[in-house]
Amino acid sequence: MELSEEWKALLPIRHSFNSPLLSSSSSSFGPLIFNPKPKTLPKTLFSSPSLFPPLPPPPPPVSSLPHFLSTSASIPYCISSSISSFLCDDFVDDHPHSISSFLSHNRLCFLPCPDQKLYLLFFSTGLNHDHIGFLVIHIQDNELKVLGNDGGDVLLGGNHLNGHRIRRILVNPDGDESDPTVVGQLMAYTMYSVHWYCVKIVESSKVPVLHYLGSKLFKKSIIGCCWSPHLYEQSVVLLENGALFLFDISESNLNREKLRVSWDHDFSTGSGKKCEWLGCEFSWHPLILIVARSDAVFLADFRPYNKCEVTCLAKIQMFNLSLGHSASEIEKERFLALSRAGSDGFQFVLASRSSLLLCDVRKPMMPLLHWAHTLDSPCYVDVYQLSELRSQARDDRYGWATASGFCILLGSFWNCEFNVFCYGPSSSASEGSVVGKGISKFCKPFIAWDLPSDLLLSSRDCPCGSCLVKQEALKDALPEGVDWRQKKEIVVGFGILNREFRELMSESDEFGGFTLVRLMSSGKIEAQRYCASWDSVKKSDVAHTQSKESWLNFGGDLLYSFCDAEYKFHKKFKFLKLDYLKGYLNGKLAEIIYSKMKMPSKGHLEKEILSINSHEILCKKLKACGFARFKNSPVIGLDDISVPTSIYEIGLKQMWATLPMELLQLAFSSYRVPSDDNESPSEFLAVPDIPQLPPFLLRDPSSHSSSSKVVQANDSIVGPLLPLPVLLTLNEFRNGRPNAQATCAFSSEVERRRRCNEVLKVVSDDDRNEKGVDSQKSKRFLVYHPDPVGVEGEPSAKEQLQGNSVYTDKKFHKLISKVKDEGQGSCSGPTDGAGLELFDDLCPIKLEFNAPAITLSSQELRALKTMKEQFSNWQKGFKPYQELRNRRKF
Repeated sequence: MELSEEWKALLPIRHSFNSPLLSSSSSSFGPLIFNPKPKTLPKTLFSSPSLFPPLPPPPPPVSSLPHFLSTSASIPYCISSSISSFLCDDFVDDHPHSISSFLSHNRLCFLPCPDQKLYLLFFSTGLNHDHIGFLVIHIQDNELKVLGNDGGDVLLGGNHLNGHRIRRILVNPDGDESDPTVVGQLMAYTMYSVHWYCVKIVESSKVPVLHYLGSKLFKKSIIGCCWSPHLYEQSVVLLENGALFLFDISESNLNREKLRVSWDHDFSTGSGKKCEWLGCEFSWHPLILIVARSDAVFLADFRPYNKCEVTCLAKIQMFNLSLGHSASEIEKERFLALSRAGSDGFQFVLASRSSLLLCDVRKPMMPLLHWAHTLDSPCYVDVYQLSELRSQARDDRYGWATASGFCILLGSFWNCEFNVFCYGPSSSASEGSVVGKGISKFCKPFIAWDLPSDLLLSSRDCPCGSCLVKQEALKDALPEGVDWRQKKEIVVGFGILNREFRELMSESDEFGGFTLVRLMSSGKIEAQRYCASWDSVKKSDVAHTQSKESWLNFGGDLLYSFCDAEYKFHKKFKFLKLDYLKGYLNGKLAEIIYSKMKMPSKGHLEKEILSINSHEILCKKLKACGFARFKNSPVIGLDDISVPTSIYEIGLKQMWATLPMELLQLAFSSYRVPSDDNESPSEFLAVPDIPQLPPFLLRDPSSHSSSSKVVQANDSIVGPLLPLPVLLTLNEFRNGRPNAQATCAFSSEVERRRRCNEVLKVVSDDDRNEKGVDSQKSKRFLVYHPDPVGVEGEPSAKEQLQGNSVYTDKKFHKLISKVKDEGQGSCSGPTDGAGLELFDDLCPIKLEFNAPAITLSSQELRALKTMKEQFSNWQKGFKPYQELRNRRKF
């Protein structure tokens, strides 16, 4: 069946079947695959840390949220992986700008200077990549050379961006012959501002300079900009809300005009998803623009006075049927990139998730060519004449194809994948009659000359199957949250030198080739020669022979910003000896201390740390905290309970209270700053002002600054400087044992358990009153387990502790609270002068507020009484609380 050109264009060109617009024989067009020239290595032209790309830490993997939903223990029921992935579709933005916005554009911009026989390379640089940097490429002795500043670094433009990161740089070759020193215009935009420059080369020094022309600040985020190919000094800016601004720049002024355009709702695709603007390009007329959105492409014609006519050129849904997409794939389909094609301004190329389209503004909704690609979210697209990629060919058999063909380069810097799509007129049209040639010149019945081929921008990857499988395995082996791009050197920008410049190097190949200059993520600028070939590279000998881990160990994180300033502060390193900790964990702390005590002291004894005044202050403060008060009492620490406390904590308080003052002076000290600059300061927490024994619940850092050189005499002390197990072991040596072997067998953990058992015995004797033994004696303590449920019929505390309860540390199984004395909390009504004791009878345990005394007025007491009655009524109806009172006989 003979199909029309319109129907042919709807059938995608793909590997699975032959499209009517795919040439059946590519031999008549010459080789269309471009490979790095064999047996040649990339030449490093320049290297600097200032060229590292400005990437933040990589985003978490897309699978993190589904993995959390399907594996998290906090979710009470199981969620399958398919359901979790479905739920995450509404939360995870799969648009490429959310994944690779920092590498969505080419970070290397080329400005040719044919009269000067130079090339200017522009890029962003600086700590935040807020400066315009550039280098000069010239040819010397048939080789490419790079010129920078006198210090061997990059040349810099003026600092006019005020610290804002540059998102993209665009250049416009010189179109004005009035000033011979001007070689072009440059435009750089950040998220909210656009800056214009004039590029000049001073005749005397041959050094390029950037002359600042002006800037414009916007309230909305900038999506894209473009230079006019018709009027040299005009440019257009597209904002995130679809607003368009036309600028006309000159050295004397900067004129701005907002282009009034209404994006009518009739062009809506009805997908229900938020649409994002992608970019804009000039069409065949200075007042006609092509504006792309993620769901549609429009032609905006501003030629009518004070009016804009909008035509829809393409919609995302019109290609879904021809690709055979499922419903879910159609929902995710969107346009990703836009670029001009050819010099006449009628054609443009458009890339989506799965398609590449060659369109013409004269044929809305009907592409000229339609390819199906397999690239992952491509966000870069550009069109080259085939003569730019097959220049200086020794074999001229395919000269007509070289002169009339085009190549579309589509790919992603983030994913390191690029494909070349070749197209042009059919061979029959070019070899036909004069009339046929004339018709084809205007109608341009393009066909695809071959299936797309890979373009290896980096020559460090081997395309053989063994290396590809090996690299994928290494990617999967990286820890979660570490992106493989952090460990691999990738290409973040490139440019192709034109034919006139390459002819100066006298390089030629059988079927032609090109020279590519690329910017690597390691901060290097390299040059690589490519040649046209009939077949793709099956194996790269240089890359294949490298170690399998070399590409993942390229010296750290390559895609992070690097600070070019040196570290200005003095570096100090303090090494900690952990032999005491190791001995404690292995139950051999006493042996370690005993062996240290037997070693002879080296050098002179240290000077006395504390003065006499500081010593007296320390002893006074320790005694006020309760140290050495209850050396012979079996109920050490129980009288000081003000909040529910575990038996473990009470046992620790008892051990601290029984230590002698000589050892406590080793554990606590006045704050001391080091007198020697080589000594590293140590910061300890201050002992609270409220008299209490350790362990301290809440504390603040010392009030002294570690940078001070003067020690003020005051009553503030810090500590403990030594842990309790060490002090207990030293106390055992101080008391003396019959022999060293018995002393070394001492265990601080055994001593702790003994003290805790003593406390538990005292509390258990008190708790026997509940069972009728000595029932006349008042109950002093309440012992309970921290049961998270606390309701009858639920598992007991013991069962929960052995199961999946959060209370897994047996040191804190039993808590003790002090019961208030008889008669406490007898306030029955508001009386003048009553304070916080008004609430004592609402709680069975003794309440101690760490607050100054409060005197309440009559009005405040009446309000508190009302609140107290409401709380008391709630207690009477709360069943677990009433059961506790009845069980404990409160």
